[in-house]
Amino acid sequence: MIIEPKIRGFICTTAHPTGCATNVQRQIDHVTIKGAIPSDRKRVLVLGCSTGYGLASRIVTTFGSGADTIGVSFEREPGETKPASAGWYNNRAFENRARAAGRKAATIEGDAFSDAVKAETIEAIKANLGQVDLIVYSLASPVRTDPKDGVTYRSVIKPYGGPVTSKTLNTGTGEVSEISVEPASEEEAAATVKVMGGEDWELWIAALAEAGVLADNFLSLNYTYLGSELTWPIYHKGTLGKAKADLDRAAAAIRTVHGAHAAHVVALKAVVTQASSAIPVVPLYGTLLIKVEDEMGLGEGPIQQIDRLFRDKLQGDPALDEESRIRVDDWELSPAMQAELAKRWGALTTETLSDLADLPKYREEFLKLFGFAVGGVDYSKDVDPRVVD
Repeated sequence: MIIEPKIRGFICTTAHPTGCATNVQRQIDHVTIKGAIPSDRKRVLVLGCSTGYGLASRIVTTFGSGADTIGVSFEREPGETKPASAGWYNNRAFENRARAAGRKAATIEGDAFSDAVKAETIEAIKANLGQVDLIVYSLASPVRTDPKDGVTYRSVIKPYGGPVTSKTLNTGTGEVSEISVEPASEEEAAATVKVMGGEDWELWIAALAEAGVLADNFLSLNYTYLGSELTWPIYHKGTLGKAKADLDRAAAAIRTVHGAHAAHVVALKAVVTQASSAIPVVPLYGTLLIKVEDEMGLGEGPIQQIDRLFRDKLQGDPALDEESRIRVDDWELSPAMQAELAKRWGALTTETLSDLADLPKYREEFLKLFGFAVGGVDYSKDVDPRVVD
């Protein structure tokens, strides 16, 4: 069948197997060309392994440091005439290449919030790795069912404490407009913390410890985004910010139990993701950031960020901020870049967007998440949606 992108709002409902596999290979190439990354952590668990920073972490540890990995993700399988989710194709392409390189690679497909998937993952660790010495937590979901009481919580993307009015972008039409967003209730804010905060991270570490599959001196990393002051009203100071702050609490709790270096939150830069495309204000900021960082020669996608994390930031004792976070958002949040972004933000209109920002590249990066707009791929060719190169 011929697979084309089908986009509704900020969602793409199709994915291309060849394009996804090509994307995975190019990320592998980026790491291998730069050479080996010294690391004693050779048994890695990645929670949320199928796209973005989670996939990049699996690639960097495998092809940079020679690690064996187990990944966990929740993906849609393909049918005879229906494509799988992009993450399903990414997982298969990664597994094929990791095994060809002589590395172990197993993937658990299911709800990582559930006790059942935790138990299945522990059995896979025992069978394939024995123990794990690095756990990367990179889950992104709008919904979580608490395994303790069975209650399902839904996150919201809203300000907290008061309404917010700001500029926003329709990425389909290119229209810059003003949006007003009402604040979240206390119940909505609490639910967002339940979904996107640190509770499930703690549950994972506790389950792994109880099962005896945590190696001595293990390290766990949880990825977050703090962001620019331009997005703070809707992000850092909103419900998402409250959830992200709970990650710092969870990291401190894990360190209290397992040692001063057992867990750290890692602050990463803004990149184009399906999740971020749904957040008011953030896509407009993203189009600006792409333009400015390219002009400054500081452009990074997920694979470049995670390669820099493992190749530079995690060598020796990592430098930490006042909340014991590891910062890889330093280029984005540099005074020079933020000053230029702020200057352009004030001048942004529908008419000036093409001069000040880069919407075409933003759209291209969005399509690449699903295996489209990838150079060298023949999209007119019939493909079997059940087969990954």
